[in-house]
Amino acid sequence: MTPIIPIPAFTDNYIWLIRDGRRAAVVDPGDAAPVLAYLDSNALELTAIIATHHHGDHVGGIPELRRRFDVPVYGPAREAIPGRTHALAQDDSIVVPGVGLPLAVIDIPGHTAGHIAFFSADAEVLFCGDTLFAAGCGRLFEGTPAQMWASLSKLAALPAATRVYCGHEYTMANLRFAAAVEPGNAGLPGRILREQAKRDAGLPTLPSTIGEERATNPFLRAEVPGVAAAASAHAGRALGGVVEVFAQLREWKNGFR
Repeated sequence: MTPIIPIPAFTDNYIWLIRDGRRAAVVDPGDAAPVLAYLDSNALELTAIIATHHHGDHVGGIPELRRRFDVPVYGPAREAIPGRTHALAQDDSIVVPGVGLPLAVIDIPGHTAGHIAFFSADAEVLFCGDTLFAAGCGRLFEGTPAQMWASLSKLAALPAATRVYCGHEYTMANLRFAAAVEPGNAGLPGRILREQAKRDAGLPTLPSTIGEERATNPFLRAEVPGVAAAASAHAGRALGGVVEVFAQLREWKNGFR
């Protein structure tokens, strides 16, 4: 199994480091400092940078990293990524230099207009930035509910064992919302206990899996009658279809405390 290491950044970001021996690639390096510290302390050479979308907390460290390491930068074709050398879109594929990990590109607009994900069928891993979170999904800054629902549906269709490496440690807050939406979901109490135990031990809750997300993430479950009923009750009216249910869930989560 290819080692994938979380490098914490800012208050709740994860930069993902993919390692093969003394070589490493990083995904969504919003801050160069923790990446450089990890590379130096482990005597690693950076061989590639991968970006899922243009937000500064995912790409802000790229210029400084490239000043030290002249490496390729892979990122979405429809967004401005600093230092990007390879513009990627749906159905493109790469083999990450230095670490040999094959990745297929999936267009997943919604959080941003050109957001992409990277999926390895061989390694069963998904780097999905801020589109799919553990038990949640990203806010719709540039896209529509229909786009985001379509994007999440693409990711939900991946194999159940796929490990989900997203951009933030939002899991416990997302699970509190999931329990409010679907209090009768039998999978939630156990997941809440498992994830809280990780946080209590100072560990990341990530990666999750696509199977876990299908079972307990309300944003992937907008077609489930109980989830739709909860969204309708919160809206105070009948909702017209799955996209409207999803949109109401996202609006509900935006104000949830």
